[in-house]
Amino acid sequence: MKIVFEPVTAENMEDVLKLHIAGSQKGFVETVKQCLDEAREWACWRPVGIYIDGQLVGFAMYCLWEEKSMEDRVWMDRFLIDERYQGKGYGKACLPVLLDKIQREYGCDKIYLSVVEENQTAIHLYREFGFEFNGESDLHGEKVMVRQN
Repeated sequence: MKIVFEPVTAENMEDVLKLHIAGSQKGFVETVKQCLDEAREWACWRPVGIYIDGQLVGFAMYCLWEEKSMEDRVWMDRFLIDERYQGKGYGKACLPVLLDKIQREYGCDKIYLSVVEENQTAIHLYREFGFEFNGESDLHGEKVMVRQN
């Protein structure tokens, strides 16, 4: 299985915008369009398409968030596998590769994310890869998790 992360560009934008989560996951993660709008507003975000063996199967977005009032943090802000490809183990296969990519890009020893407390499937997945709650909530009330390398 070859996993590749490609930046979202004019060439793949239309296909990336067609990615959707399952109906039961609505409210747990923003739409890809909302993510791309946010990436246009904040230049630090790096939106990427997730490809397995050349097929677009998901989307992720991450950045180094530089905040004057606190330590700079590397965030994996979005991670989703399209509903058509869920249940095939792609999330478990892609997440460690993405985390390694983020760690190499930023040379960081911690990666942060936030998650809706009711999204137990995502929480279970993130815990499998070393994320733990740190007692914080983000601006939207989501619970913050951190992974220490």
